Amino acid sequence: MDLNLQKYSKLFSKKLLYAFLVQVLFSQVLVPNNLLGYSATETTQAVDRTITGTVVDAESGEPLIGVNIVVAGNPSIGTASGSDGTFRLNVPDDADMLVLTYLGYVRTEVELSGQQDDYQIEMQAESALLDEFVVVAYGVQRKSDLTGSISSASTEEFNQGVVTNPGQLLQGVVSGVNVTNASGEPGAAQDVIIRGVGSLRSGTTPLYVIDGFLLNNSSIGVATNPLNFINPNDIESIEVLKDASATAMYGARASNGVVVITTKEGAEGDTRMSLSASAGWSSMANKIDVFSADEFRNQVQNVDGILNDFGANTNWQDELTRTGLSQDINFSMSGAASEQFNYFSSLGVQNQEGILKENNLNRYSGRLNMNQSALNDRLRVDYQINAVRTENLRPNNTAMVVDMLQLNPTIPVYTNGSPTLLDEMLNPVQRYDIYLDEAVNNRILANVAPTFEITDGLFYKLNLGVDYSVTNRDVQTSPFSLLEGFENGSLANINTKNTNKLVENTLTYMFDKDVHAINLLAGHSYQEFFYETSTTNMEGFSDNGIEPRYQDQTSTQITPTDRFAAAEINKIQSFFGRVNYSFDSKYLLTATIRADGSSKFGGNNQYGYFPSFAMGWNISEEDFFNSSFIDNLKVRASWGQTGNQDIPSKITKLSYSESRGGNNTYPLSPDDNNLDQYPYGIIFTRLANPDIQWEVSTQTDVGIDFELFETRLVGSIDYYNKVSDNILLEVVPADPVQPTSTFWTNIPDMEIQNSGIELTLEYRSSPSKTFQYSIGGNVSTINNEVVNSPYSVLTTGAAQGAGQTGATINGYINGEPIGAFYMLEFDGIGEDGLNQFVDTNNDGAVLENDRRVVGSALPNLLYGIQVNMDYKNLGLALNFNGAAGHKIYNHTAMSIFNKGNLASSFNTTDFAVEYPDEANTNSNTVSTRYLEDADYLRLNSATLSYNLRPGLIGAEGVFRNIQLKLTGQNLFTLTNYSGYDPEVNTGSTIDGIQTFGIDRFTYPSVRTFQIGLNLTF
Repeated sequence: MDLNLQKYSKLFSKKLLYAFLVQVLFSQVLVPNNLLGYSATETTQAVDRTITGTVVDAESGEPLIGVNIVVAGNPSIGTASGSDGTFRLNVPDDADMLVLTYLGYVRTEVELSGQQDDYQIEMQAESALLDEFVVVAYGVQRKSDLTGSISSASTEEFNQGVVTNPGQLLQGVVSGVNVTNASGEPGAAQDVIIRGVGSLRSGTTPLYVIDGFLLNNSSIGVATNPLNFINPNDIESIEVLKDASATAMYGARASNGVVVITTKEGAEGDTRMSLSASAGWSSMANKIDVFSADEFRNQVQNVDGILNDFGANTNWQDELTRTGLSQDINFSMSGAASEQFNYFSSLGVQNQEGILKENNLNRYSGRLNMNQSALNDRLRVDYQINAVRTENLRPNNTAMVVDMLQLNPTIPVYTNGSPTLLDEMLNPVQRYDIYLDEAVNNRILANVAPTFEITDGLFYKLNLGVDYSVTNRDVQTSPFSLLEGFENGSLANINTKNTNKLVENTLTYMFDKDVHAINLLAGHSYQEFFYETSTTNMEGFSDNGIEPRYQDQTSTQITPTDRFAAAEINKIQSFFGRVNYSFDSKYLLTATIRADGSSKFGGNNQYGYFPSFAMGWNISEEDFFNSSFIDNLKVRASWGQTGNQDIPSKITKLSYSESRGGNNTYPLSPDDNNLDQYPYGIIFTRLANPDIQWEVSTQTDVGIDFELFETRLVGSIDYYNKVSDNILLEVVPADPVQPTSTFWTNIPDMEIQNSGIELTLEYRSSPSKTFQYSIGGNVSTINNEVVNSPYSVLTTGAAQGAGQTGATINGYINGEPIGAFYMLEFDGIGEDGLNQFVDTNNDGAVLENDRRVVGSALPNLLYGIQVNMDYKNLGLALNFNGAAGHKIYNHTAMSIFNKGNLASSFNTTDFAVEYPDEANTNSNTVSTRYLEDADYLRLNSATLSYNLRPGLIGAEGVFRNIQLKLTGQNLFTLTNYSGYDPEVNTGSTIDGIQTFGIDRFTYPSVRTFQIGLNLTF
């Protein structure tokens, strides 16, 4: 690490490692006495003396309950303090030290004297010592010295349950961060939005940094979340860098914020093994109330429709879904062979079934983290390697959701033991049999970082890393001769490779004398990304029971084979520096600069420059400060810039192509008589534009951090204002006579503004009481606005489907938030049975210019609540999250819940018959008829845990801790939305611009219950 490695990193890792005890779950276990090759009796035979003692809080003198106490070098001999803080322990006569660990307190070592058998031990609370550290860009920093806005979450604060990626761990936990699932599918993609959306092209995805390695957010060929390769059980802490002072050190890719993930490592004198095993059951959290078979029969007749009654009573939502099972097993070993070497290793297996059949996500992961010192601790080498195999099996999600909602409920699922044949439709049960979408991803992320102390206080660090990913994906439909259009079968084979190589060199100098403390950092970074993909599309396979991917195929004119291939290389070179200065621990200053050069930009603007400045004042350190209830008080302010280079490769370079279309060619031979005989013409496909500039986000932040009432109440409040300009966009030329149809440019004067207030509070009870609790929460406001846009609307969301395709639903509109819904206002059904809309401009006709902004897809209020309670060995943890001030467009209702479908014997809901006089031929025009309130409050997770004392089952000396857990996820959601879930978002894009707030046949959300066991020994 870059910040006083020997002094700080050990304390940092020890504190975080203890938090690892708060993990997974189980039901019941019997442990034999000879487990691990020795018994409790054998351990007792080596005991020669008995010691007693009391453990108390150093400040209050109150006893501490449940402190973990072990003999140094022999962790199998240990105990825990009782309800009055006392303990009794038999130890070998040659034992020379006890090690005490307790959540929220500094690890304490007590030397044993041969002349003493009773000990009074004081433990210092970490917050009282101000020794809590957080990970920042290129190092760690004492929390009291921070000048930027950084939110941190460690293991005990993460969301519990079936978790497949880091985003789920943070949902509702960190202020200013909105984590939205694309769907309820296992491992589904997520929108992670930090302090609002600030770009047209770069989406919302922040920069992810894992153990100092910067990930590339490009596709890896798997249709679900690319972060599914990270085993959440390996994560020790997650820091969210929000303001420009915290993110500017990452420059060009930090405009959406930075998420820094730190994985676990061993700690000196604390060798341990952990085994966690869990099982979960998932079901559909909320069913859409479509008509039952009897209701359907009545409703079709009521609308004078044609009733096709097949005599059955089928609930297609039940028939096409299942109870999804999940298993998660993780084993880890950690420790330190000496002061010079520590390690953490883990193996994990997670199998998760979706509630739709033929939907599984399996992950097999292995990790090895090692740290070793040499040359009298002047050389330290950090080494991490993570190898993961992910297998993702998916059904045709959209088709299955459409069928489960609109299929005639009188159709039997099976006839004479086989799936019922439908006219001109595929029985969805048959689709499960013939459709397959399977992706297998193998990924290795490895980096090694030697650090050498050249002279006292001067460190050189080299960081070498590689992220290599290979994905093979098969999407196939097996031949099905009983339905026209499915006789041939099809196969698309997609191969994707990603290579991300990183080389970084940094110099850090630390000076601390008297009242002055200076930390100087200078560095160089070079990162290269190589992406290659190839797709082969085939059609025409034998109906012989063998899957198309295992058959030969011959290309013909009727069933041709198509192949597509592409590759690109992108490079970033950076130079950066940072100065941290502290005067008497009272006055803090941070200044950074980063210069990024990207191969994506032309020669005239290849480099972007991103500075930041921040100041802090620890008021509570002043001599004049004298408060009976304020323990710590700090004021901080920052200003800085970050960049965005998320544009396609080579768009600044000239490009040509061949074409026979339009007027691009003419005959050179008098015998030519058709276009096929003409030669190819050469045309422009892209014009050179070396003047494109970097998109820049400028952010100002003012914040206050405080601790009150003997650090029982801890919190922070921030105001931020973030402005993005030089907006990058692909546009259509104003002059129609142009050599290309579109070109890339910076939009002059256009800005995207985000501002808001973030408040975080947590109250903790006294740790000395038998009943302990903490109540925490965060509230964030986000005011988003598009300013000076030259376009009436840049469409981000458009309707899809017959008669609907292309109609604008929402977009970027000047003076409005991103994702503003722009449509006609529904005004009921007229006498003619057709839609009526509001004539908003009062010109006597309802036309396109009557469309208005009627809400936004982005919430303007986010909040989360966390409650933790512990009574002796029993614990309860609750996590709530919610959002308000936004809308969601129910595209599902617009597409299929209409009177015309019902009259044609397709199922619907009450929505279709809301207006009795509505004509069956009425159109489903984009309008506020389908726009709904998306506010919600969700009980995200609830965990009941019990720490079973090993001695109760005869396993004392074998296990340190046995923890049983029961977790429920998504237990309830309070909302007025009529769809499956107000949080989901289809997540599509239009011309590279991300869509927000549209629900179109989205995979249903799930409710999960999980039980499990966590053993530590």
